[in-house]
Amino acid sequence: MATFHDLDLPKALQKAIDGLGFTSPTPIQERAMPVILSGRDMMGIAQTGTGKTFAYLLPILKQWKFAKTDTPRVVIVVPTRELVVQVVEEVEKLTEFMSVRTLGVYGGVNINTQKTSVYNGVDVLVGTPGRMMDLALDGVVRFDEVQKLVIDEFDEILNLGFRFQVTSILSMMRQKRQNILFSATMTDEVDEMLNDFFDFPEEVSLAPSGTPLEKITQLAYSVPNFLTKINLLKMLLENESLSRVLVFINNKKTADLVADALEEEYPGQFGVIHSNKSQNYRLNTMASFQRGDIRGIVTTDVMARGLDISDITHVINMEFPEVAEQYIHRIGRTGRADKEGTAISFIGPKEEDIQVQAEVLMEKELDLLPLPEGLKIEERRLEFEKDRLKVKQLFKIKKPEGGGEAFHEKKDKNKKVNLGGPGKTKPRKTAPRNRAVEAKRAAKKKKGK
Repeated sequence: MATFHDLDLPKALQKAIDGLGFTSPTPIQERAMPVILSGRDMMGIAQTGTGKTFAYLLPILKQWKFAKTDTPRVVIVVPTRELVVQVVEEVEKLTEFMSVRTLGVYGGVNINTQKTSVYNGVDVLVGTPGRMMDLALDGVVRFDEVQKLVIDEFDEILNLGFRFQVTSILSMMRQKRQNILFSATMTDEVDEMLNDFFDFPEEVSLAPSGTPLEKITQLAYSVPNFLTKINLLKMLLENESLSRVLVFINNKKTADLVADALEEEYPGQFGVIHSNKSQNYRLNTMASFQRGDIRGIVTTDVMARGLDISDITHVINMEFPEVAEQYIHRIGRTGRADKEGTAISFIGPKEEDIQVQAEVLMEKELDLLPLPEGLKIEERRLEFEKDRLKVKQLFKIKKPEGGGEAFHEKKDKNKKVNLGGPGKTKPRKTAPRNRAVEAKRAAKKKKGK
C-alpha cells in the first residue's frame, strides 16, 4: 500500500500530514494526484467521504511556490457556508509550516469585513458562488492571477441554482488556468456545463454515480403519518447506541417542529440547523456537536453535502428526500473513514415511490423492519400531509334585482341599438367543428333513439 511519503511531497507539507496522523492516501487522492500535477483539467467523480478535499489540495500545495502578489492564485468554490469554513480549516492544517494566506468568504455576514480581509492579501480564496461574485463585481476580488480553479460539489452547486453565479465568475477569469472539478454525481446539468465551459477535462472516477457506501446498514420503517414518526424517533433514541445522530427533514418549518419535540423529551441534547438560522448559530451548533457537547442535530439538506463531521453513528431520515440521489448524500454522513454506520428511514405512504427510485439507483433494497411494540400510533395528520383538494365554485353569484351599488344605468350613448347598415358588426365566426367528433355524437344520438 502506498504511503504519503511515496508521493514525494515537500518537507513542510509532509510534516503537516505526519502531524495530522495520516499515513496512506485514499484511492481518489492517489488517482487525482498525477492528473492535477500534469496541469490538465480534471473532473473527479467520487462518493462522499472519500477524501476529495485532500485530493485537490495535496497536488496544488505540492506545486506551491512563493509569488509576490496579493490577489488569489487558487480559487475554491463550494456550495455552502459550512463547507467554506471546513475547507479553510483543511487548507490551514496542511499549510501550517508554509507561507500561504487563506480566506473564506460567504453570505450572511458583513461583506465589508470580508472586503478588508481581501485587501490585506490572499493566496487561496474559498467561497460560496454568490458572495464571491458580489466581491468580484465590486472590484474587490480580482481573478487575473488565478492559476487553479476548484469547483467542489459541482452537482450540488448547480442543484442549488448557482449556475448564473458560476458562469459569471468563469467569465471574469483569464483563460489560461487549470480547472479542477469534483462532483458526487454526474448529472445532465453538470455534463452540459462541462461541454460549454471546459476543454475536455480528464475524468477520474472512483465509483458509479449513486453507488451506496458498503459500510452503511440501511434500515426502514413504514410509518402512517408524521406524528407517529416523531413518536418512533423518541422511542429509538432511548437506545444509547444512537450516540451521534443526524436527523434529516425536508423543510425548515418541520425541522423546528421536530427539534421542539426532542427538546421536550431530551432537553439540551439536540441542536437544529437550517438556512433560517444565523451563521454564528449554525457554526456554534456544529462545533458543539463535533466536541460531543450535544448528541445530535436536526437539519435540512444543508448538511447533506461535503461536511466532514467525525464518528456519526446514525443518520435518520424523518422524511425521505424528494430526489433519490439526495438519499445517497444524506446517508454518506455516516460510515466514513472505514467506520461502519447505520441509516434509518421513516417511509410515509406518499414516500414509497421515491424510496423505490433510490433502491433502483443503488441497486440495493432497504431492510424494512416492523414497527416496535408499544409505539403509539397517532390518528391525526398534520396540514402538510393532508390531500390538497381543488375547491370548485358550487354556486353562481346572481346579479341583484334592480341593480345595486355596483350596478348603474347605462349612459344614453351606450343604449343605442345596432340596426345594421354600413357600420354593422361582422357576424362572429364559430370554430370549425371536428367531423370525427360530430360523427361520434350523431351515432350516439341515433343509438339512443
